[in-house]
Amino acid sequence: MFDSLSLKLEKAFQNLKGQGRITEINVASTIKEIRKALIDADVNYKVAKEVTDDIKTKAMGMDVLTAVSPGQLLVKVTNDELTVLMGGQSEDIKLEGSPAVVLIAGLQGSGKTTFSGKLASYLKRQGKQVMLAACDIYRPAAIDQLKVLGEQIGVPVYAEPENKDAVKIAKAAIDHAKKNSANILIVDTAGRLAVDEEMMNEIADLKNTLKPSETLFVVDSMTGQDAVNTAKTFNDRLDFNGVVLTKLDGDTRGGAALSIRKVVDKPIKFISSGEKMEAIERFYPDRMAGRILGMGDVVGLVEKAQQTFDEEEARRLNKKFRKNQFDFNDFLSQLEQIKKMGDMKSLLGMIPGMSKAMKDVDIDDNSFKPIEAIIRSMTNEERENPELINASRKNRIAVGSGNSVQQVNQLLKQFDQMRKMMKTMNKMGGGKRALSAINPFGR
Repeated sequence: MFDSLSLKLEKAFQNLKGQGRITEINVASTIKEIRKALIDADVNYKVAKEVTDDIKTKAMGMDVLTAVSPGQLLVKVTNDELTVLMGGQSEDIKLEGSPAVVLIAGLQGSGKTTFSGKLASYLKRQGKQVMLAACDIYRPAAIDQLKVLGEQIGVPVYAEPENKDAVKIAKAAIDHAKKNSANILIVDTAGRLAVDEEMMNEIADLKNTLKPSETLFVVDSMTGQDAVNTAKTFNDRLDFNGVVLTKLDGDTRGGAALSIRKVVDKPIKFISSGEKMEAIERFYPDRMAGRILGMGDVVGLVEKAQQTFDEEEARRLNKKFRKNQFDFNDFLSQLEQIKKMGDMKSLLGMIPGMSKAMKDVDIDDNSFKPIEAIIRSMTNEERENPELINASRKNRIAVGSGNSVQQVNQLLKQFDQMRKMMKTMNKMGGGKRALSAINPFGR
């Protein structure tokens, strides 16, 4: 999402390359470029000016250490100010009451229903008993969509398709949650194409009746500064607790993410991208600032892995690695785990330096499909013993998977190289350390 902004900020910092110290002149030139980059990213002009004025003031007041260049110092100051701009500290969702009610609000098309499913999945993974309530009584497909998502993640959905009173449905959903021992009820509400009085009255009535422990406003990041203005209108009426930014994987300039906290004075609590139910993250301002400045987010990447990877499966695979018994069944299992973590380009962007390297590379989540097809076209005996795969078997696997024999050969060669590498590392005693480094559950 922030690719364009990241590149422009990097270009701005290059103004200080080769400079021995920070001066009024070289900082002024860099600050001008930073402000222009923020405005181009659809950040509110007033917000962009305040931030860059703060960066300039702090940069001019700091001494440059011998080991730190002026460019590095300004990156540090900019990182700190972007972190402050986006809220400084991460704020968790409040879950009070029995059940704790989470009310989801926002415009139509902002991704409310999908986010409701993602939040339910996120809380379920934390061991919570979650229920969803379908209170969008206007969009015909909304109830069906929520039911599909609920079935997909194993969370019950309360719905009354014939009832056209959202408040009554929500109250009945609370009673149903209590009877079924659900300790969290997520209420998906109706959206409109624009802010109107009918919508505001309904969502206000829902909030007054349900007295939710948390009201979250869902914002489509791709709508830019308009999203910030809509959030302000909603907040004036609803006084919501926090903001959710959706569609961060889209081709958008990112101004909403940077401006919204400053304008509405409410924390960003979650961000999400894509359609996968696992593609939801708690928002950390410092980590997002790091991503914007190309520093990556290794902590976030490890947390994603820990949430997604099955611990027992990871331990089993580690043992097979160390005994050099890793086969194609294990490889397929690892692919499935990685795919659950989210879209590949977003994941690679969390690795320091990779965001810039991947800017012109189109990485499709379907890239794994040819590999999966080849492995699934093998017999179980062939997966466990790849050395059995001769020329005739390669032809059969190629035809069965819809790939060429050359592609089959390439996969077999890469797999063989990987096994040889692991065997060498195990002999040298480095296998266990290496596995621990790449696997959050390595033991």
